[in-house]
Order: sequence, then structure tokens, then C-alpha cells
Amino acid sequence: MNEEKALQEFSLEPGSRDRERIRTLLQQEIDNSNAVDNDYLRILCVMLFAIGQVEDTQLIWQAKRKNQDTRSYVDVQLLCGAGFEETIIYLEQLGEQQAEEQLQYLKQCELYDFVDFSKEEWIAQYKQYYGVIEG
Repeated sequence: MNEEKALQEFSLEPGSRDRERIRTLLQQEIDNSNAVDNDYLRILCVMLFAIGQVEDTQLIWQAKRKNQDTRSYVDVQLLCGAGFEETIIYLEQLGEQQAEEQLQYLKQCELYDFVDFSKEEWIAQYKQYYGVIEG
């Protein structure tokens, strides 16, 4: 599947009923060492960001950390679909090593990447990038 097919199947702002399927596709993409379609990986992250469940932040973190290319390809803001503060609280409560690493990363990025953070504005930017027409 590529990003165009994913957009056709789920839309850029899918309903929560599609969440598990999107999570599965993203996990498969993370696990596939031969996958080179970073647009597909990113759009799955954008979809989970749009759904906004705080629990998805760690899966998106795995996608961001997959390789050197995806580190810059998956925007840090995608880690915070539930909101920056909500994500920080969630990661602090988890207390796992991966959560701690992600927490430190987010805190380092806070002053640069989360000033006036607006999920709606990021979704609007992705709609423009992917040519999604609302109607």
C-alpha cells in the first residue's frame, strides 16, 4: 500500500474505528527493513496523530526512530496528537526506558517545536501537502 491508497481507504482524518488497522499497518512498516517509502510511513503517523489517542505516541516514536531518514521525515509534532501536555503526563506515568527517551526528546524540542502548537494547524498543513480537498 502507498500513501495514495491509504488516503483513499482512511482519509487524512480517519475515524477511531480505523485506528487498529492503521496501527497494524504502521507496525508492519516499522518492522519491514526493506521498506523505503517514507511518505507511506509518515502518512500513517499523520492519521494516528489526527485520531489523537495518547497511547499512539510510542508507536509513532518507533516510526520516527526507525532509521536516519525517518528521524527527520516524521515531524516531532506527530508525537503529540493528544496534545503536548497530555503526552508528557502519559510518558511520565509510563516510566519505561523508551518512554523516558521520548520524554527527554520532547522536552528538548518544546521551546522550538511546540511554541503555539496547534493540532488543527498541523492537520491543515498536511491536508495542503497531500492535496486533500475538504468537501
